[in-house]
Amino acid sequence: MKNKINKIGILVGGGSAPGINSVIHAVTVEAYRNHCTVTGIYDGFKHLMEGNLVGVELTPEMVGYIYLEGGSILHSARANPTKSPDALRQCVTTLQNAGIDALISIGGDDTAYSASQVTKYAHEIMGVDLPSVHVPKTIDNDLPLPGDIPTFGFETAREVGARLVMNLKRDSSTMRHWFLVLSMGRNSGHLALGIGQGATSTVTLIPEEWSGREIRLHEVVDVLVTTMLMRLAEGKPYGVAVLAEGLLENLSLEDLNTLEHVERDEHGHIRLPDVNFLDILKTEIDKELARYGIRLKMVKHILGYELRCAPPCALDIEYTRGLGGAAVEFLLNGGTSAIITLQQGQMVPIPYQDMLNQKTGRTEVRMVDTNSHRYSTAYKFMTRLKPEHADDNLLLEKLSAVTHLTAKDFRDRYGYLMK
Repeated sequence: MKNKINKIGILVGGGSAPGINSVIHAVTVEAYRNHCTVTGIYDGFKHLMEGNLVGVELTPEMVGYIYLEGGSILHSARANPTKSPDALRQCVTTLQNAGIDALISIGGDDTAYSASQVTKYAHEIMGVDLPSVHVPKTIDNDLPLPGDIPTFGFETAREVGARLVMNLKRDSSTMRHWFLVLSMGRNSGHLALGIGQGATSTVTLIPEEWSGREIRLHEVVDVLVTTMLMRLAEGKPYGVAVLAEGLLENLSLEDLNTLEHVERDEHGHIRLPDVNFLDILKTEIDKELARYGIRLKMVKHILGYELRCAPPCALDIEYTRGLGGAAVEFLLNGGTSAIITLQQGQMVPIPYQDMLNQKTGRTEVRMVDTNSHRYSTAYKFMTRLKPEHADDNLLLEKLSAVTHLTAKDFRDRYGYLMK
């Protein structure tokens, strides 16, 4: 038996991801097929928390071709209504006053938690039903969807990022310099690994390599320095290193405390784009190379915002159309309080409580499995010191010659990277 829903509200929270507009398009078309209207709510929960509904009625004609476009026609915001009961009440009251019977949210784990708490507050505190469903998105691909299902936007971001790094790779060989490329990915290395593997970068570093132990800045620097030394030994003073920004997020507290003016966003995350991680790395790499009388030109490049609003690829368009249609179908058939997924071609809603930690308001982060064939394949193509090099005396002799160290001194200094 279907719920009596006449008007659906839809909003977007968090960072952009290719395919948001395609979800909005599919929701609007599917709702109108079922004789429902759709109100597009601007700027996530921001205005709802203030008691205002700033929105527009969406029609199939209005959203006709937006599925081809990047960005979000409804904009987005990181406003967090769970910070106070008053903000939650304002959200519920404002939606009620606008005649909105159900809510569809598009976003990551923070937006999912906000939507879950708005629905919970409406039911448990205010005694009203406000069904909701969440469509998960992030280019980081770190939401724990079952069966290794990607989050929408990831495939497009990986494709665009890999092509950009291919251009940098060509420039590095032409101009004989190094690129240090920082890729988005707050906690996990899915995007950095995908970009690095797609572009066959010289080396890609992701936080999962340090699973179970602290990431120390000096070790990151040592991996990059020895990679550069290996390239020099081949007569190649150039290359591209792709680094996941999660290296910074998961840096040891001791090293983080040395970073000045670290700001955090509304959800407590370090504002990674505001930290000059590449400057720090470049300075430390320069110092280490200078000990051997080596000077290499390094160019810093942050790869992130240009990926988030790219036009979605065909895979993401198809994927998001399915998600948007499934979200409407779920609501109209009496569903609520779930995150919508597509598994083996079928709609599978996952209850909020099964994915979200109710204390932290966040999902468990899906990390790259460094024991997987995917990672081992990428690792094989990287130029870096590896365990098999421990017995490669010819390589160690070449590296000793480049650094003017004895083979023993080189082993004493960098041997831990070959364990």
